[in-house]
Amino acid sequence: MKHKNKRLLALRTAFPATTPILAGFLFLGIAYGIYMNVSGFGAVYSILMSLTIFAGSMEFVTVTLLLGAFHPLGALILTLMVNARHLFYGISMLEKYRGTGLKKFYLIFGLCDESFSINYTAVIPSGVDRGWYMFFITLLNHAYWVLGAAIGGIFGSLVQFDMEGLEFVMTALFVVIFIEQWMKETTHHSALLGLGLSLLCLFIFNTSSFIIPSMIVILFILTVLRKRLEKRGEPACQ
Repeated sequence: MKHKNKRLLALRTAFPATTPILAGFLFLGIAYGIYMNVSGFGAVYSILMSLTIFAGSMEFVTVTLLLGAFHPLGALILTLMVNARHLFYGISMLEKYRGTGLKKFYLIFGLCDESFSINYTAVIPSGVDRGWYMFFITLLNHAYWVLGAAIGGIFGSLVQFDMEGLEFVMTALFVVIFIEQWMKETTHHSALLGLGLSLLCLFIFNTSSFIIPSMIVILFILTVLRKRLEKRGEPACQ
């Protein structure tokens, strides 16, 4: 009974912190589910991919990978590059996840931008179990995303309007993420580095094959410059 009350208290404390994420994840998840449906995948696929991948940007990218020629090495490298920032998230959370027992495995799997932001900065009230609090933050955010994808996947086929051009949602998503990060920064060195290196790789490798080289170069340069950027008050894990 004592353990049950501990988990319930942690859930009640965690839920209000995730309500802003609820609205955003539901909207994006529904868009992803509809996108999957329009691309020819049933609701089961969008639900399973949301459950097992749980990396929003990469899930949109995966649709393109599934529809294209089989290229496992390219898919692996692209996945590593798109989610490379999680390497820095993981390093930052090593101390906070210490002592959380088996929950640590799910905390690592479910680490996304939003869960990282909440758990890293959270001031957890005394009496609330820290491990269970972070666990429910992660679980709730995961559940919101899966719910949105399920709604979009199930009801996407019922939406009767011209879906042509919906694939642009992927480009729009990255533009919005970039603008959001730009507005949060006080300096823009990492963003400008990313733009400059991408343009350089575009010039060298052309439009059909510049993405992976540019991400490798960006990851390498930001890793090398990480300490210098952080001294300027700018995290390198953008």
